Amino acid sequence: MTKKQMNKLIKLTMDPWFVTGFTDAEGCFCVSIIRDNKNILGWRVKRWFQLALHKKDLDLLKRIQSYFGVGNIYKQGVESIQYRVESIKDLEIIVKHFDSYGLITQKWSDYQLFKQAIELIKCKEHLKQEGLSKLVAIKGSLNRGLSVELKAAFPDTIPVPRPSMVGATTRDIQDPNWLAGFVEGEGCFFINIINKSSHRLGVQVKLAFQITQHSRDEQLIKSLIKYFDCGGNVYKYREALNFQITKFNDLTSKVIPFFDKYPLHGVKRLDYLDWCKVAELMQNKEHLTPEGLSKISELKAGINRGRKEII
Repeated sequence: MTKKQMNKLIKLTMDPWFVTGFTDAEGCFCVSIIRDNKNILGWRVKRWFQLALHKKDLDLLKRIQSYFGVGNIYKQGVESIQYRVESIKDLEIIVKHFDSYGLITQKWSDYQLFKQAIELIKCKEHLKQEGLSKLVAIKGSLNRGLSVELKAAFPDTIPVPRPSMVGATTRDIQDPNWLAGFVEGEGCFFINIINKSSHRLGVQVKLAFQITQHSRDEQLIKSLIKYFDCGGNVYKYREALNFQITKFNDLTSKVIPFFDKYPLHGVKRLDYLDWCKVAELMQNKEHLTPEGLSKISELKAGINRGRKEII
């Protein structure tokens, strides 16, 4: 399927909640403080909002860029691309969006800190020593915190308290398009072919739908069981939590109708459509025939990491 064919399947207009859900999965609110001898304080402050993806999803980033009407897309290495918004004027558009369509993962806390930094920069406070120190304290609680260089240069810095989501915003999914956007970034559709001598062809075909997120968002991940109203399970792997649905009836009666109504917009939609083809083959019992199993094996080889660049 080409990009033109895919575009005909879904609306070209991005739903605002889809953008927020995708940002909850893949977005980053960044503040950088780097040495600059040309600056009177010896430091330069940069700030930006970004979404970084594999180059196969260039079309998706272009749609998000069109939705916001600001920002640029850059190549980042051989395989990656990045959508970035940097100017204060353009970032005000980003802030307006996320104030209206709020983030619900722990990324909300990063966003609140990012807004604090933006306000200081808008008021030119970063050009004064006191304001710069405040920015360093904000950065101390933002994303990965302070670099070794900043800790050495500002040894007395006490990071500002990280904004708590408790009582500050709802953790519930406000709109199904948010979930579609989040799955675009953190979801996966699996086709598993398992050796099993007890089965007719010596293998068993199983489908799975999975959403992965850091364990700090445990409440959100566990809420997905109730949201999908099915026998999903949550299990932990290192610092990640995986929500997974594997029962075939749940996949066909809950998952597929959901994403048919609230579509994905990127390359993952192609994975989903091929995954649905396998589900249809299984419903027709074709996975129990050599011909059907061959079709499924071919589809499995071409999804997720096996999918080649879209032309």
